[in-house]
Formats: sequence, C-alpha cells, structure tokens
Amino acid sequence: MSIDRRKQIVEAAAQSFALFGYKATTMDQVAKIAQVGKGTIYTFFTNKEELFDEILQQLIHEMKEIADREIQADKSFFDNLYRVLDRVLDFRSRHELAMKLSQEVRDFGTPMAKDALLTLEGALLEYVERQVRLAMEKGEVKDADPKIISFVMLQLYKALSTEWNKLHEPLDKESIKSYFQLHFMDGLATDK
Repeated sequence: MSIDRRKQIVEAAAQSFALFGYKATTMDQVAKIAQVGKGTIYTFFTNKEELFDEILQQLIHEMKEIADREIQADKSFFDNLYRVLDRVLDFRSRHELAMKLSQEVRDFGTPMAKDALLTLEGALLEYVERQVRLAMEKGEVKDADPKIISFVMLQLYKALSTEWNKLHEPLDKESIKSYFQLHFMDGLATDK
C-alpha cells in the first residue's frame, strides 16, 4: 500500500496550525507530526504560506459542501439562506483552525491569520451573493446590489447569533430567525 505523503503532510500541517496557530507553526513541527523529513515537505510545498493556503482552501471547500447540503429545492430562498448561515457559521465557530486563527488575530494580530479569516469571510460572502443572484432571477428577491445584500445579510446574522451574546442573554435560533426575517427578509422579499 502506497502512502500519500502529500496528504500526510497536509493533515499534519492542519493539526499543527490548529494547535499552535499560524505564527507558531514551523516546518520542523509539521515534519515531526507527519513523520517525514523536512525536505519531503519541500517537494510538495515551497514554503509555510503555500502549505497554509492549501489547508485554507480545503476549509473553504468543506464550508461550501456544508452550505450546498442545506439548500433544498422545495424551500424558499430565505429558509435556505437561514439554514446555510446557521450551519456554516456554526461549523466555522467549532472548527479548530478557524478558532485558533481568531484567537491568534485577537492575541497577536498576525497578518497571515487576519488574511485567512478575511478569505474565509470572502468565500462565504461569494456563496451568499450567488444565492442572492439566483433568488433575484427567480423573482424571490427584489433587484438590488447582491454584493451589498449578501454583506448586510451575513453581518446581521453574525450580529444576532454571536455579537449580541457578548452584551445580552443569547438569542435562541427561532428568535434569531424571527429578527432576521423582521429586519431583513420582509424588506427584501417580493410580493410573489
């Protein structure tokens, strides 16, 4: 049985980045966890940044798969969107690497960690924007700038599901959904 060294290295690097963060992860640590020589890593990846980008792209792919599984053809755009945001943001808040990156940004302001979080956010915004465009084509949503709509949707959902909890008693999922509907969906929905 052939060992997939590249996969072994990526898994070890993901573990190291999740445990130690971007800043503290070294190629020596990755090699040790992967049980390969450091030179073996460089046969597949030029540097730590390239290796980190590979892991980030896998995380984005995983987020998109989760979102795609939440889309149901028989449900409205708003029901689908709410489920997508709920599942993806829940996944992101529990994923070890995403949590470690957030901690690293908060504690050290590591530029690479900041960029990674922005990349994750950008991927989610693109996904929501694509769903908004489809909803506009179907006449479920009023015509407006989909970039702005997707940004506001994501920020409102995050504010109700996470930011609110920092100052007040957490809202349950039904309350979040109802406020999301009240403040955003009702104004955007067509009379269809």
